[in-house]
Amino acid sequence: MWSENTENSMISKISNTEKVKKSLKSRYLKEKIFKFVGLSSIFVAFFFLLILLSDVMMKAFPAFIQTKVELELDLSEENTGVSAKSDIKEIKDVDYRKIIREALSAEFPEVKKRAEKKTMFSIISTGAEFQLRDMIVDNPQLIGSKQKIELVADDNFDALAKGQIDLTGEQKRFDDLTINLYKELDEKGKVNKSFNWQFFKTGDSREPEQAGIKGAVIGSLYTILVTLLLSFPVAVAAAIYLEEFAPKNRFIDFIEININNLAAVPSIVFGLLGLAVFINFFSLPRSAPLVGGIVLSLMTLPTIIIAARSAIKAVPPSLREAALGLGASKMQTVFHHVFPAALPGILTGTIIGMAQALGETAPLLMIGMVAFIVDIPQAITDPATVLPVQVFLWSDSPERGFLEKTSAAILILILFLIAMNALAIYLRKKFEKKW
Repeated sequence: MWSENTENSMISKISNTEKVKKSLKSRYLKEKIFKFVGLSSIFVAFFFLLILLSDVMMKAFPAFIQTKVELELDLSEENTGVSAKSDIKEIKDVDYRKIIREALSAEFPEVKKRAEKKTMFSIISTGAEFQLRDMIVDNPQLIGSKQKIELVADDNFDALAKGQIDLTGEQKRFDDLTINLYKELDEKGKVNKSFNWQFFKTGDSREPEQAGIKGAVIGSLYTILVTLLLSFPVAVAAAIYLEEFAPKNRFIDFIEININNLAAVPSIVFGLLGLAVFINFFSLPRSAPLVGGIVLSLMTLPTIIIAARSAIKAVPPSLREAALGLGASKMQTVFHHVFPAALPGILTGTIIGMAQALGETAPLLMIGMVAFIVDIPQAITDPATVLPVQVFLWSDSPERGFLEKTSAAILILILFLIAMNALAIYLRKKFEKKW
């Protein structure tokens, strides 16, 4: 009887072992499938990200190259009507457009008809006369001589020089005269390409070849600065109070629920709030970084509060107990020990919140920062725009030249966001403590 029970027990154990082995094979297979799906998801996401960045970079690259046409300009006193010793105002009033057109006519004496001349004159940017004016104002000694000067080409001529437009077949965009003018100038070596520093030195313009991002960058910096100065101290103070000092009651629970809910509110709602309260009620200047910063600070407050509370909560209770045990007050414990320990996490959350604010468009559209702003803002109350809104404006423009400017602005914005997130990672790695 005993041997029979023993035999049955051993058979049962063998059977259970086989079941376990079979289940292990199934579990290992599921684990391998899960790892494969997870890695595949990462590679697919990385692949699409690579496609996105490659497409943006390829379209943005031409924006960093500027086409210029070299012309011999007659800057003699007879032709300009001024001398090197003339007053600056008189030098500014010279008809530089006429001088440029005379140089083009001298370059192409065979062009006689009025329509053909109009086509010929259009190869030079309308902003070239102001470029020439500023050059003469900075160096009046150029007056009284003939000078070979490179002038910015029109955006269509620029696209032609960069090979972006098909010159044959049904897709042909230019008439034969424009193509012949380009080929003749190119053969003479008078079509030159250089790095487009103007893109970083100027504000917006109706002409693609003159448009730059300096105004949008300065506006973004002013807006983010206002956002940081308003949201960081308020959010950190709120997080410290709620986590360390606030009593546990229904009112505090109500506040915490609303903070969490505000983090999920669509950003355009904050834009409507800014329009109704700060512009219509308080009469703050429209399209100004001051109002944009206030609106974005309201939007980023919940994000920073939640991140700051998580960082404070991560500080081990033993640190608080040790400080209190050595005679520190509650206030001293929080600000001398808990807050410094939580600061890396708070800074990380703040930078991520600022990066989110930098990429926002909808709330700023509601407060008028979609306006066409040419001048570079000098203060937080001056009319300005920001990079995301500038991208929005350029993407809606029909001119071909704005396509590359849009991609270039997107690339600059992505680099800003990458830099801010990299800074957040660096601060977290450098200052975080292992508890």
